[in-house]
Amino acid sequence: MNKDDFIKEYAINRENTDSVKWDGLKDRFGQTDLLPMWIADTEFKIPKQAQQAMQKRIEEGAFGYSFVDDGYYDAYFNWQKERYGIELHKEWVRFGTGVVQSLSTILQLLTQKDEAVMVLQPVYYPFMDVVKQNKRNLIVSNLINNHGHYELDLDDMRQKMEENQVHVLIFCNPHNPVGRVWNETELTELLELCRQEQVILISDEIHHDLTIDGNKFVSTLNVRDGFYRDNLVVLDSPSKTFNMAGLLNSHVIIPNPQLMKRYDEYAAVTKAPTGSVMGRVAAQAAYTYGVDWLEGLQAVIASNYRYMRNEFKQELPEVVISPLEGTYLAWIDLSALIPEEDLEEVVQEKAKLAVDYGKWFGDAGKGHIRMNLATTPGNVEQAVQSLIQAIKDYQE
Repeated sequence: MNKDDFIKEYAINRENTDSVKWDGLKDRFGQTDLLPMWIADTEFKIPKQAQQAMQKRIEEGAFGYSFVDDGYYDAYFNWQKERYGIELHKEWVRFGTGVVQSLSTILQLLTQKDEAVMVLQPVYYPFMDVVKQNKRNLIVSNLINNHGHYELDLDDMRQKMEENQVHVLIFCNPHNPVGRVWNETELTELLELCRQEQVILISDEIHHDLTIDGNKFVSTLNVRDGFYRDNLVVLDSPSKTFNMAGLLNSHVIIPNPQLMKRYDEYAAVTKAPTGSVMGRVAAQAAYTYGVDWLEGLQAVIASNYRYMRNEFKQELPEVVISPLEGTYLAWIDLSALIPEEDLEEVVQEKAKLAVDYGKWFGDAGKGHIRMNLATTPGNVEQAVQSLIQAIKDYQE
């Protein structure tokens, strides 16, 4: 589906729908007169086949206990196999309500209080929250920032793993917020480091369908033909791909049978949630029929990104926009033009935008903002022009 047809069929006004992104501005930003370009969901309906599947299920009228049937596994496994060459098996897969919920469960399983867990900043801030809230020792290794292009600092990671006896590394592939789609060489080096240092890798691959401009996603499950699978937990969900976060359905993938046994025993004791019926109904239909829908969304993201990049290059070339390889989240470095202490005033008070501020993603994110591009071109154009004008006014 092309961009214009996708927007015509699926764009929606989400104001006054109990949307956190639109109707939760007061709670998060203290005001309501902002254009929401922050939290990672979209202004687009889910695929029509997913809507229809949910309607059919609702018409059945009964919502008692349900199991996951083979049709769901077939749809999800075929999607992963056909698009990425990932071979999955039922015994590897469990369910949760979301990646962060599952991440918390996995951390409780794999680590004890005060044991060290590493993250690579700047990174999705709930990673830090879940480590701290579970009373684990947060260890930070910063990505190397080469004028907006980020790379792994393997030497720093190794040193800190050894100094702090790190047990677990939480990884993001594709990376939120810097937009990297890690290549197989990078993933091999990372996984080999974790193997040598006896660190279990938790790979959050929730954004893996959201690549643009020919960038190819490689799952950690496939690196060296699965050589590292015994040291790996993968988390993903249809929620980012198809805008289904509210349907509470995610996947926990554990190929190691001994580790899966421990997971099942722990989940039984803690009564860890196992997703939702309606989430699986919608996801099964989306995985079966959603390729055309996803191509339309990718076209929107790519177009919005190119517009943003070109406008800033022309009007404010000092602004550094990280190359967007994956996710729909633009990572924008404003530090050459706006000091950190003035950033919120310019973006929020002058440009009237609600964005995710870089400092939320760790100290390595200071001076940056993260802007959501999975929205209508009109919203992106308004946001970009408002921000450009606000920065120019600030400079005068």
